[in-house]
Amino acid sequence: MADVVIVDYGAGNLRSVARAVAHAGVEPLVTSEASAIPGARALIVPGVGAAEDTMAHLREGGLDGPIVDYIASGRPFLGVCMGMQALFEVSEEGGRHECLGVLGGRVVRFPEGMTVPHMGWNTVHLERPHPVFEGIAQDDYFYFVHSYHGLPADPSVVIGSTEYEGVTFPAVVGRGNFIATQFHPEKSGRSGLRLYANFLRLALEHGSIAPAATAAS
Repeated sequence: MADVVIVDYGAGNLRSVARAVAHAGVEPLVTSEASAIPGARALIVPGVGAAEDTMAHLREGGLDGPIVDYIASGRPFLGVCMGMQALFEVSEEGGRHECLGVLGGRVVRFPEGMTVPHMGWNTVHLERPHPVFEGIAQDDYFYFVHSYHGLPADPSVVIGSTEYEGVTFPAVVGRGNFIATQFHPEKSGRSGLRLYANFLRLALEHGSIAPAATAAS
């Protein structure tokens, strides 16, 4: 049983995510075995690629159900790029593809006329504090590469947003013990490594990445 499991479904950024986790002093288990998911203390689903292929690989490997069950169990989860988009109900990338349905809403393409993919460094504005961003400056820069973005049914799940060519889109979403980023922390220098380190520290030392509950007024 591994403390930190990185789900291997053929995603292109798998090794760089594993290196970022190792940099934080944790040796992850990189695996395509669904049986490894329930025992994890922290689960990471990375991703580079198309929604259709991603969901096909997750389903073929029997990974989709265990991922959804793990998130529902309230344990710490981090999704990255396609690992974030897969959490929505539907992706419109290359048609209409059913996703994991953890978050209400859909994944849509940037409007016609915009330069796609959105690729390179851009700022992330936190809509509210989150412990995974401890020590990371407001409007800090992170690395993006994507042509589609999430459109949540519930705006309250948006933790951070980014503006690109006049369009503001969710760069970070989350609720309770799960969080997901549209950008690639593993390609985002010191701040990205800090994000991984924060996630792992909170998950392994405290068992929770959730923000402290706001006291009732």
